[in-house]
Amino acid sequence: MPVREWQSREAALIGEENIEKLARASVLVFGAGGVGSYVIESLARAGIGKITVVDGDRVAESNINRQLIADTTTVGREKSEVAAERVKRINPDCTAVSVPLFADASNTAEIIASAAPDFIADAIDCVTTKLLVAEYAAEHGIPLISSMGTGNKLDPSLLEISDISKTSVCPLARVMRRELRQRGITRLPVLFSTEQPVRTGMRTPASISFVPSVGGLMIGGYIVRKIIGK
Repeated sequence: MPVREWQSREAALIGEENIEKLARASVLVFGAGGVGSYVIESLARAGIGKITVVDGDRVAESNINRQLIADTTTVGREKSEVAAERVKRINPDCTAVSVPLFADASNTAEIIASAAPDFIADAIDCVTTKLLVAEYAAEHGIPLISSMGTGNKLDPSLLEISDISKTSVCPLARVMRRELRQRGITRLPVLFSTEQPVRTGMRTPASISFVPSVGGLMIGGYIVRKIIGK
């Protein structure tokens, strides 16, 4: 496939052969929210050939402050569908698949097997489902990167990608580290923050536009670099 005009600057940076690698790649993204929507965006603009978006939620007005797919025209619509449509507007050559489901024990294995991904991005909040995805990926040798908590954070410069064994501060990473060890999984690339969470007094994590977005772009960049061997 020839390099499109919109890919010319990327091709100058990584080479036409790597543009081809990205066009042949399939990435499965669990979650199209604050982090996931920016993962999807970066993958689409990088020229990934197939992006499967799994999210059973609908866009809410409260999502507008931080989720790329959320605006006054998309409130009430299925997140996975809105995300897939956006991908197709960016890159019509991309196969964008919407899976409007909440992943759980009954369907996670089937979702992953059906998508047949070369890489998985986990941008969901539920620990149980994150563990299901991690177990399947480990068992089947599928590369996976998982997002830890970006809520109650204000400093995106404190986000980093490292192995789960090297995480600190993040409460979600602490839980995941323990649960993964119990399942015999000792290594997993994760995005996490070393920032102490802001105490808000709310049960629902608070969030702002520029932290989950940066995290999502970092995950997208990590996946692209791994696919092209950089």
